[in-house]
Amino acid sequence: MRPTAVLALSVAVVLALALGLLLGTVSFGPLDALRALRDPAATGGAILWQIRLPRVLLAFLVGGGLGVSGACLQALVRNPLAEPYLLGISGGAGLGAVVGIALGWEVATAVPLAAFAGALLAMGLVYRLAAVAGHRMDPRVLLLAGVVVSAFAGALVSAILTLSPAARLRNAFLWLLGGFSSASWALVGIYALYAAAPLGLLWGASRWLDLLSLGDETAQSLGAQVARTRRLVYLTTSLLTAACVAVSGMIGFVGLVAPHALRGLIGPLHRRLLPAVFLGSGAFLVVADACARTVVRPIELPVGVVTALVGVPLFASLLRRTLT
Repeated sequence: MRPTAVLALSVAVVLALALGLLLGTVSFGPLDALRALRDPAATGGAILWQIRLPRVLLAFLVGGGLGVSGACLQALVRNPLAEPYLLGISGGAGLGAVVGIALGWEVATAVPLAAFAGALLAMGLVYRLAAVAGHRMDPRVLLLAGVVVSAFAGALVSAILTLSPAARLRNAFLWLLGGFSSASWALVGIYALYAAAPLGLLWGASRWLDLLSLGDETAQSLGAQVARTRRLVYLTTSLLTAACVAVSGMIGFVGLVAPHALRGLIGPLHRRLLPAVFLGSGAFLVVADACARTVVRPIELPVGVVTALVGVPLFASLLRRTLT
């Protein structure tokens, strides 16, 4: 990794974290924030330690997880437009969360568990559909299975929302658009517990991801077990995406932005790319969350709206590039 790229990425992460801590409904100056961080009893100390800091850390960790999932899926299906939400995992998580909200479960505790369960169910269904032909995971079939499962989950979500009371309907819509308003230290710990193993496994599979991106025949000739590696990458990215969606709701395009921004700087080798994507995606989501809190203050926009405003033009540009 080039020193200039490391320096630029480090500066971007530090600035993003600083913006996340300073901006919000209650804004802080740099000196006031430092005093509050050193002394929780100082003015604004409770806001920074109990609200702002866990929110920034959760946004950073979720952004990193979604970015790594996107980079790995792009290698898995050899498609630069691949993104975690194409595989139906977010649809399953959304269905699980909406069911929990419709039943009156506690949004901060029970709904994330329901979302995680829904994501796992969708993951299993997509996997079975994709592996049905000779137990080989064809990337094209995988994407089609994800689209089918997402459409089915979306139809069920619409039906449940239509039958839900107005107050629960609003909570469900806010969750589906994503956000970190319910962030807490407990939620940060829960996410870190679920995400640590998938992140470690994906980084350990860096060499196999490099080979997969070259094509099946080339990868097999270089010693890769293509079918086994595909299953590992799919299951691991699905678990990581499920953990992200469970704690933050459905936030799209994070897995698309940083991987494409960083490949030109870092290079295609995943052993270097994945840590850089984790940091870059985390910084991107922290800045997006800060914008969501401040653009129309005191109203807070869903974070998914901000990421879509950045991600949709990028997706259109990439789509045009791949078709020409």
